[in-house]
Amino acid sequence: MTMRRIVRAGAFAMILLWAVALIAQEARPPVAITAAGQRLAEALDQMDVTHHWLAGKYVNWRTGETIDRPVTNGKSHTHCSAFVAAAAEKLGVYILRPPKHSATLLANAQYDWLGGEGRKEGWTPVATGLEAQQLANRGFLVVAVYKESDPKRPGHIAIVRPSTKSEAKIREEGPQIIQAGRDNHTSTSLKEGFKHHRAAFRDGLILFFAHAIPAKQESPTKRP
Repeated sequence: MTMRRIVRAGAFAMILLWAVALIAQEARPPVAITAAGQRLAEALDQMDVTHHWLAGKYVNWRTGETIDRPVTNGKSHTHCSAFVAAAAEKLGVYILRPPKHSATLLANAQYDWLGGEGRKEGWTPVATGLEAQQLANRGFLVVAVYKESDPKRPGHIAIVRPSTKSEAKIREEGPQIIQAGRDNHTSTSLKEGFKHHRAAFRDGLILFFAHAIPAKQESPTKRP
């Protein structure tokens, strides 16, 4: 074998090794799910969101149970923000909720609150979907929220749930979430969950905020 062929073979081998290493890195999860992350996942699953906070119904915002009253105003009556508020309360974390704000257009109000007064309540901005997934996997309560530009239209909010999805998948479709809304999901991608707000994921308009979950959860009646 000539020197030129040896050099070419060596270069090809190096490229192949680099490609294999890159694929392996892309396939691995952003961070392992810790014990705290597992507890968070179990608490979220116990909310049974696919059978509560159902669209097109009046519901008790805390429990998601349907209220026996017909919807006659033609509105969609979705409950993404009520579900997030109920889950946060269960975990001992305060987020803007009734009666401080009406359940109507609450997601838009939570968006503003998280970026303002919410910081005094312990909420901090999270820069990327990858970081949001990493924090959820470590047991932090992380929300993804979008505000509609039209103040008369509802925004959307969801909770990032622990997941072992890869970094490549997170870049493609966002972190994994649990949500109520027009579609209730125990586990779906950010892209899928926010699909009814077409510009939200496409244009990077979804914000993330995180809050540590206290070891001792707050009583639901401790504050309004």
